[in-house]
Amino acid sequence: MKAILDAQRAAFEAEMPVSAPVRRDRLKRAAAMIRDNRLRFCDALSEDFGHRSRDQSMLTDIAGSIGPIDHALKHLSDWMKRDARKVQFPLGLLGAKAWVDYQPKGVVGVIAPWNFPVNLVMGPIAGIFAAGNRAMVKTSEFTPVTAALFEEVAPEYFAVEELAFVSGGPDVGQAFASLPFDHLIFTGATGIARHILHAAADNLVPVTLELGGKSPVVIGAGADIARATERVALGKMLNAGQICLAPDYVLAPADQEDAVVAGLKTAASAMYPTVLANPDYTAIINDRHHQRLTHWLDDARAKGARVEAVNPANEDFAASNSRKMPLHIVRDATDDMLVMQEEIFGPILPVVTYRGIDEAIGRINRGARPLGLYHFGTDANERQRVLDRTVSGGVTLDDVIFHVSMEDLPFGGVGPSGMGSYHGQDGFRTFSHARAVFKQSRLDVAKLAGLKPPYGAALRKSVARQIG
Repeated sequence: MKAILDAQRAAFEAEMPVSAPVRRDRLKRAAAMIRDNRLRFCDALSEDFGHRSRDQSMLTDIAGSIGPIDHALKHLSDWMKRDARKVQFPLGLLGAKAWVDYQPKGVVGVIAPWNFPVNLVMGPIAGIFAAGNRAMVKTSEFTPVTAALFEEVAPEYFAVEELAFVSGGPDVGQAFASLPFDHLIFTGATGIARHILHAAADNLVPVTLELGGKSPVVIGAGADIARATERVALGKMLNAGQICLAPDYVLAPADQEDAVVAGLKTAASAMYPTVLANPDYTAIINDRHHQRLTHWLDDARAKGARVEAVNPANEDFAASNSRKMPLHIVRDATDDMLVMQEEIFGPILPVVTYRGIDEAIGRINRGARPLGLYHFGTDANERQRVLDRTVSGGVTLDDVIFHVSMEDLPFGGVGPSGMGSYHGQDGFRTFSHARAVFKQSRLDVAKLAGLKPPYGAALRKSVARQIG
């Protein structure tokens, strides 16, 4: 890996400056790599998961990868423009100028997760290539078939000095995170992110962390319960809940709890009348995660929760080897339950009641700052209060998850849910160095301002003007 990094950095330094045509060419080849091999990637994803809907993979991992690249191609010229800045009076009048050039950093490391193992490689790549960098990618050991396909097809589109893929387990990941990259982006669990930061710290590598957390849904005043619960169920059951932005728990007014639960059941049953043989429904990634989710449900039951599985066809999941799990709604959830302490990352949805919007806000603020926050309702004052008095990575109003697909919005977390952001122009700037440039006037400014010793009245007047 160090040899690849050295080769990429040498090639980068020999190439500088990285022109717009070169950046566009790399972006176009990145899109072609995914587009040309889209069916193979969908098959690989399904094999890695045990089953994954081809239609879903085409949406989330194929179209979801090409979209950010196309957006970067469309806006690259504007992003690369020199950013003129003002200079202090009277230097501007005397001919001084200031600007910011956005330079590529060099070689960016990408540590990708398993839940969207194509999209969450190519999304960062869009910003990395737009900014003029080269990239090394560490794929997830949980999706080995997809990882192997990347390693097979990437050399058909890129020299190893431009884009390289490596795979392996935690030891490889630790060694990868320890490399002296010019920037590192990690998408994954908060606990692993702590190790990534420690590994990167020895080389003072700047790090972007895209994590997760318990993204809450607030069912607020005036919410259309049927519409809100359908949208929550859709977002929760996409990829079987294995999404960093999946609704993690629902805050429902106490007098509407039954209606919210009924709405969730109706919506889930309509979308997935069967689960085991349903080609649209994704399996849990592996046995360990399936066992974890099952244990968390047992923990909730043991601590007094009512767990209601949405199983309209009365299927026998215990007799199946498919790792498919239907939506489980957890009622009477309390803070001592594992489902209310950890990010769920699966088709389990606690419903927590509240008796006033400040109680709901307090419940959100007792937890770590989440990656996403969702509010449904028609009361503008209530909505603004939720926005003003909570902190989250991003927000979708009257739906869930959708803010992540808006390329003009920064995507990132805050605190335990992440550090830094990317997507669109924000990604371009994350993977660029904002280089400040000042061009001095031809006049002897230091003499005019009295900056040259011996100091005298001119300097004192200059200081007095500044301090007021």
